[in-house]
Amino acid sequence: MKTRTKHPLIVGTFILTVTGIISRLIGFLYRIYLSRLFGEEGMGIYQLLSPVLSLSFSLTAAGYQTAISKLVAEQTATRKRPSLRPLAAGLSISLPLSLVCNAALFFFADFISANLLREPRTASMLRILSFSVPFAAVHSCINGYFYGIKKAGIPAGAQLLEQATRVGCVYIVSAWFLAQGRALSINVAVLGLTVGELFSMFLTIAAISPYGFPLWKKGALLRQAQGFLPPSSSSGQILYGKLLAMALPLTANRIVLNFLQSIESVSIPTQLKHYGYDTITALSVYGVFTGMAMPFIYFPNALTGSVAVLLLPIISENYALGNMDAVKKATLRTIKYCGLMGICCMGVFVSLGRWAGTTLFDSPLAGYFITTLGFICPFLYLDTTLSSILQGLGLAGHIFVINVLCLLVRLGFVFLAVPRFGITGYLWGLLVSQLALGILYLGCLNRFLKKAHKSARHFCN
Repeated sequence: MKTRTKHPLIVGTFILTVTGIISRLIGFLYRIYLSRLFGEEGMGIYQLLSPVLSLSFSLTAAGYQTAISKLVAEQTATRKRPSLRPLAAGLSISLPLSLVCNAALFFFADFISANLLREPRTASMLRILSFSVPFAAVHSCINGYFYGIKKAGIPAGAQLLEQATRVGCVYIVSAWFLAQGRALSINVAVLGLTVGELFSMFLTIAAISPYGFPLWKKGALLRQAQGFLPPSSSSGQILYGKLLAMALPLTANRIVLNFLQSIESVSIPTQLKHYGYDTITALSVYGVFTGMAMPFIYFPNALTGSVAVLLLPIISENYALGNMDAVKKATLRTIKYCGLMGICCMGVFVSLGRWAGTTLFDSPLAGYFITTLGFICPFLYLDTTLSSILQGLGLAGHIFVINVLCLLVRLGFVFLAVPRFGITGYLWGLLVSQLALGILYLGCLNRFLKKAHKSARHFCN
């Protein structure tokens, strides 16, 4: 009697998608709660922290998570039991970096808020946020290991716990402040973010321990990083070399991209002032756009994001084995279904965007943004998965160049179109850049697969 084997991409995507939908639903309701608790200006100030958070994550964890996932997936393809050594090596680099970043954000918060974010009110928020960086680094590296062995349940559970504790913390603290008759500060939302990262880290540490990785024991991290190898062995050096060869380009790419995104985020409110808005109005418009409309548009990305995360180790594993037919098959299916989903979502957002903004956020401006942003859905959701496929094929350099070009297009619209047309000018830039990103990704992938097919055919002949 034949037994059906469950495909790891389907099972993992289902787990991450269900968890992602629940998490995003909680986050969506949370955004509505925050917008009514702190107002549009408060949301705008809160969103100014996004570039700092993204840049910190890029510097300390993002590249190492991907490198761990890729190394573990490649090892799994050639041996029965995956090794914990890539995780240990990644943690031994990522954690110290995150602690340095934590200290820098805490002690230089006043300088960053006044000179880089151009909003002194973010200084206290940065100090609270700084403690989330080490927590995020640890659980991101451990998540990379679980993605590599195609066990999506732990990262999914960590994501859900993070969101639930974040919302619970903000609700409890804000309720206590209101009961005491004290004024609420947007700092409460940053505290919730940090607490969420802390609980997520605890869960992933507890989950990895049964795999033989007791982090709380003294010297365990160092022994695992060395792989219990004798001092004369060069395997540890080879492992670190492979890890850094993957992680450093990814980290450099993410830092450059996030630096450009940070310029973009900080410049939008400034350019809106040149259009004619005062400070409060500029921050309010920015808060509605980034804190209400964009999360709404990204809500269906729970599915495509799940596919993207799990495609990376699967594409890496098949590419390492030389199974290009499986790579091509997974790619074509991804393009077909993600493109179809994007078109359907576009129809929903364009038709119901104004109703959603007015009813859910009590903001006609949010409705206008949702309706306009609906047109980027087919490209937005597809680009997420195409990027993951290209990373799995080792084309991180191509991704970097393409993303920089598209970000420069957006920045051009920020500095040239926003002062003249307001936030509408930025919406045009977003649409143009996402369209260009999709076309360039598809062109790069098509060229690579054709080249691989010709090489395989030449080898057979």
